[in-house]
Amino acid sequence: MKRLTIRDIQKMKDDKQAIPMLTAYDAMSARIAESANIPMILVGDTLGMVVQGHDSTIPVTLEHMIYHCEIVSRVTKRPLIVGDLPFMTYSISQEQALENSGQLIQKAGVSAVKLEGGETVAPTIKRIVDAGIPVMAHIGLTPQSVNQFGGFRVQGKQLESARQLIRDAEAVQAAGAFAVVLELVPAKLAQIITDKLHIPTIGIGAGAACDGQVQVFHDILALFDDFIPKHTKRYANLGDMMRAAVSQYADEVLHGEFPTEENAFGMSDEVIAALEDEKVHAHS
Repeated sequence: MKRLTIRDIQKMKDDKQAIPMLTAYDAMSARIAESANIPMILVGDTLGMVVQGHDSTIPVTLEHMIYHCEIVSRVTKRPLIVGDLPFMTYSISQEQALENSGQLIQKAGVSAVKLEGGETVAPTIKRIVDAGIPVMAHIGLTPQSVNQFGGFRVQGKQLESARQLIRDAEAVQAAGAFAVVLELVPAKLAQIITDKLHIPTIGIGAGAACDGQVQVFHDILALFDDFIPKHTKRYANLGDMMRAAVSQYADEVLHGEFPTEENAFGMSDEVIAALEDEKVHAHS
């Protein structure tokens, strides 16, 4: 089975075919996403929150990303795999960004990298793309800058900030990004940007007019209740089901109801007799 490429993703936009994208951080979630015909999987630094238990993506390291990206790349065959460049792995210099992008490609097997920022990182995007590495851009609410933004807030609601996001989108496209994530952007602004660009826009909290949508695996399956983002939809409440199942397991063990004979393995009467005989002689 041939893995999808950035040209396939561009064709989806050109054909006006919506692009579903989902995060995955391990073999189970990656296999589920592929079985659902998800064309693009993002191994996001959101793993810092949903897997590692942090309150932001900032503690995630390049080594963490390589580890998780390698798993997802290895167990899938068809989806385009995009790996996040984590906080401070592409900000010091273009050479640093290129080297770390190369590590995600070589060691982790991803097909593309994603980094946050607009006009300010456009030269870095160009440097990476010029080296032959596809880049997905990410503008609007950029989680690695959460401390600068003062929280997870919608971006581009005022005239000048909206104009800046348009400039950011055009800049990353000109730099060679093959797609751009629009996060927490007013729906109408996202539509304006989508109409302006020839590369796909992937929305998360940016309305229905984007060329595609990305959501976090754990969010759409309700695997935790700490925070329910407005931009997501719960397609199943697996968290409650899992908690109930684990509670039932613990209760059955405590009350001697599990395991039963159906969960045990037998052995021959001859071996049992020999062992019992040895036991008798050992105590005589």
